[in-house]
Amino acid sequence: MSKVELKKKLIDEVEARKEELIQLCSSLIQIPSENPPGDSTEISEFIANYLKTFNIDVDWHESADKMYNLVSTIGNTEQGKQLIYCGHTDVVPAGDLSKWDFDPFSGEVKDGWMLGRGASDMKAGLAGLIFATTILKRLNIELPGSLTLAIVPDEETGGEFGVPWLLKNNIIAGDGCLIAEPSSPRNPTIGQKGSYWFELEVVGKPGHGSLSPIAGPNAIADTVRAIQEIQKLWDIEIEVPEEVKPLIEVSKRYMKEVEKDRVKYQPVLEKITVNIGTIQGGTKANVIPESCKVQVDCRLPFGITEEEVTQFLTEKLDALNIEYNIKPISFRSQANCTDANDPVCRAIVDNITFVTNEEAYGVMQWASSDARHFREYNIPVLQYGPAYLPTIHGYNEKVEVEQIITCAKVYVAAVIDFLY
Repeated sequence: MSKVELKKKLIDEVEARKEELIQLCSSLIQIPSENPPGDSTEISEFIANYLKTFNIDVDWHESADKMYNLVSTIGNTEQGKQLIYCGHTDVVPAGDLSKWDFDPFSGEVKDGWMLGRGASDMKAGLAGLIFATTILKRLNIELPGSLTLAIVPDEETGGEFGVPWLLKNNIIAGDGCLIAEPSSPRNPTIGQKGSYWFELEVVGKPGHGSLSPIAGPNAIADTVRAIQEIQKLWDIEIEVPEEVKPLIEVSKRYMKEVEKDRVKYQPVLEKITVNIGTIQGGTKANVIPESCKVQVDCRLPFGITEEEVTQFLTEKLDALNIEYNIKPISFRSQANCTDANDPVCRAIVDNITFVTNEEAYGVMQWASSDARHFREYNIPVLQYGPAYLPTIHGYNEKVEVEQIITCAKVYVAAVIDFLY
């Protein structure tokens, strides 16, 4: 049997069993796995039991209290290439339930849509990975290499106890990786901007409010001045390295031709974005504030480093003659990407076209994800998963059922192209 014939056989099997796939996705959504608090016990037990039904062994790795990483491997583990399929079980909290038009944990299918928290991010993609793995096992496909299913419990809060924990402890390794994170239907993400979060604390001198602005300094007033300087990060002209210019240009094309409502966001691909996320300061209206803290989220494009950003901020804030302190918070990374011609990228992109008969190509994302961790360990990686992007992390999250099925077909076919 040729590779094309084998892929068609596997795709036909997904189509024949698509109702089972949709039920699996629905079952995953019905299990609340909000992070925080981050307890993955129930959903991990469900997945492990499901995989065992098809004689797929599951190794449990508890990285933190009630946070379980599940690792399963099928195929030839003695030789050949190693492919990793990765997904996370945690979802962001559902929030105010009164603002949902449906039960966020119903897993209901209505008018061709799968509904619920995690439908797009990323239980539909996770279901597809699991299902594709079982299809290969059920049909007794003799893989010349191995496929490892890595299911992690911690991505939505920074991911310390998920992918980076597995890599650091040498529990998973591979020649390529796919993460089933939400993406556009024909455009996997093969690169991402860097992330630099920091907290600025400005120090003032307490006094009676009736003496301000002569008395002081006023920590809040000085913070306002500091924020104005921080926002100038956006104005920095950055020279994009030659090797990533093609990725930037194809991503601009994507925003112009595919996600047309995003064409106005094209500048963020080459600019430092600055979000003043929180501000806390002062004790009372009639007291000159002694302290004010601001948390800032910056995303860094290719062509600039965290150190260069820190130097820029220091020079600008020093010139204000204020007392301040900056400290990094949360996760930080440089912009990173995988070559569009890497075998794992080709396996996914080519099979999107194989399944849909439509053009597909990889693009850049302006957020960050677990992909950066794999690249730190020199594992080529991309992201492709079913999603209705406008609902991610919001109310009324949903995804088209047909997308779930299409992605599962791509997943199972890509294994053949990558490993054979």
